[in-house]
Amino acid sequence: MLWRPFLLVLFLFLASLAVTNAVRADSGDFFAPWIPDRTTIGRVEYFDYHLAMLDFRKHDMEVLGVDLKHHSIDLYLSQDEIQLLKTNGYKLTIVEEKNLMLAPDAGYKTPAEIATYLRDVNQRYPELTKLESLGKTVEGRDIWAIKISTNASVADPAKSKIFFNGMHHAREVMTPEIMLDMVDRLTQGYGSDNTITKWVENNEIWVVPMVNPDGNNRVWTSNSMWRKNVAYGQGVDVNRNYPFAWGTCNGSSGSAYSDTYRGPSAGSELETKAILGLVARTHPVFSISYHSYSELVIYPYGCDGARAETRSVIEPIGTEIGRLLGYSPGTAWELLYSVDGGDIDTYYNQYQVLPYVIEVNGSNEGFQPSYAKWRDKTVEKNRAGWRYLMERLSGPGLKGQVRGASVQELAKGEVSLKVFTGAGGTRTLFETYRVNPDGSYHIILNPGTFDVEVVRAGRSGQTNAGLVIGNSRLDLDFTL
Repeated sequence: MLWRPFLLVLFLFLASLAVTNAVRADSGDFFAPWIPDRTTIGRVEYFDYHLAMLDFRKHDMEVLGVDLKHHSIDLYLSQDEIQLLKTNGYKLTIVEEKNLMLAPDAGYKTPAEIATYLRDVNQRYPELTKLESLGKTVEGRDIWAIKISTNASVADPAKSKIFFNGMHHAREVMTPEIMLDMVDRLTQGYGSDNTITKWVENNEIWVVPMVNPDGNNRVWTSNSMWRKNVAYGQGVDVNRNYPFAWGTCNGSSGSAYSDTYRGPSAGSELETKAILGLVARTHPVFSISYHSYSELVIYPYGCDGARAETRSVIEPIGTEIGRLLGYSPGTAWELLYSVDGGDIDTYYNQYQVLPYVIEVNGSNEGFQPSYAKWRDKTVEKNRAGWRYLMERLSGPGLKGQVRGASVQELAKGEVSLKVFTGAGGTRTLFETYRVNPDGSYHIILNPGTFDVEVVRAGRSGQTNAGLVIGNSRLDLDFTL
């Protein structure tokens, strides 16, 4: 009879886990009350894309990627989920049975190898680069950022900032390769390539190759399909943890067992804090977050039906990146499903960044394709996207300094520029842009005629009327 107390304790423990998990899951959430035993990659052909995606999300199935051209969706499945799909009449093809202990191709880089690579670049180009740890993870790893610019050790308000990052999700091993290729192109091309030299001299380029080094270490050591960080044992999807719209539109999960678990609170994760610290300090004009896979270009917002306030600017730029890469452009809810707590929504809404997600590679390549076969092809293809944004910094827009405001006013966001389209009596407010804490501003626009009004602590001041923006940037300073 000695086993009865043991069984009672075990039952109470398991029941407490179930209750805790249910409490974490908000009403209407997608959440799995167990840890699915997933080992199979399956491909489903769809007839109605959005209905199929809603069905998969309702059952908290893990969507790996999509192929919009061939009308298929890749899923990571347990045997129970395979049976459910068959019962519901889906046409399912088994693509691969995963051996989770089989690490990715050794050509890809571990967190330690990324750190070594960046240190070497910094040592070879000490005037052009600044290497900085943005913070530590729960397992004590540095989240490394490298800045590329002339006189890189100095923050220059006159230079526009641009930000690129990879590997929010641990298994997406191709994304740091794009970052390192970018670092190589910019450092090696400075002084010999006129275009690259111009970019490096006029801008501050920030690159974070690996946002989630703890999760990536798990990919190499125990689970090649791991997606999240490793916090709280079950991990958090870092790209569902950002503050704006966190947990608001069924675009993440409240269950710690889900691969889209949003975390215990908005912005709770060390990785999230590190990235937002950099963005808050530098105020980039543009950003690209690289993910895999599906061959998509995604722009804000992530929740169903929501669009960016300045969509007439941000969406055509995303469409052009898609054209250059041969990728499909759109919001997350148009191309995939609703996403809340994603990084680009917070960058845009809270920091005025024009941000994009690029999902590299297709379903034939997946997360971890042959390094020798696909690495160079992928990084070369994706140069067109980041090069376009680098060049767009000198394209249509307004840039300059606002002088005469106090440090306190700028820090509180009390100085702004109101940009009106249709200059004259029928003008329409296009954007209210908060001047950056260092007094700089850089507003991306379409060609046209604009009125710009300086606002200080809610009171209108100087107005520049009838500013004509052509195909290049207009540089203009304001004095309060």
